[in-house]
Amino acid sequence: MDELPEFERKVLEVLREPLESGKITISRAARQVDFPARFQLVAAMNPCPCGYLGDAGPGAGRCRCTPDQVARYRGRLSGPLLDRIDLHVFVPRLEPAALASAAPPDSESSAVVRDRVCAARARQLARAGKINALLGPKELDRDAVLDDASRQLLLTAMNRLGLSARAFHRVLKVARTIADLAAADHLAVAHVAEALRYRPVDQGS
Repeated sequence: MDELPEFERKVLEVLREPLESGKITISRAARQVDFPARFQLVAAMNPCPCGYLGDAGPGAGRCRCTPDQVARYRGRLSGPLLDRIDLHVFVPRLEPAALASAAPPDSESSAVVRDRVCAARARQLARAGKINALLGPKELDRDAVLDDASRQLLLTAMNRLGLSARAFHRVLKVARTIADLAAADHLAVAHVAEALRYRPVDQGS
């Protein structure tokens, strides 16, 4: 979904149920039917209505949006919806020279990344019979065990960032996946810290 805040609020809010449960329930009169609706949501939005807020490139200083305008724009996305999106990544504008240049020599090829992702997925299926995204709370207690340092980091982040119980479990799933991508058997502080970096600090992030 491109320009996510431009969609009607009611359209965005109906995404909450399938994002959480992987199904849609339709109730009519005395009948109720569940339809499978497990999908991966990829969405993009500008940092502000004009798109130049925080731009350090050619658009630096061009943003004239007021704080109220930015807040209203970002406020079109509810906290509960953002809570269900696991990875929030800010992508800065690329300089023209970077667009025209070749990839850095030390960058990974798509084939290498694909092999690493396939290996991580295989680890998850071998361990739990399902991918990490489908793990329940009890399964997370078994497969995403935190050491003392990782637990303290996560609890501190919960308090400082105001993360919900849903976010707590989603952070664990992401951290477990990061560990699998690194072929690590156990969660470490670095895995939890990286997973936390993908959570929004507030509703407007």
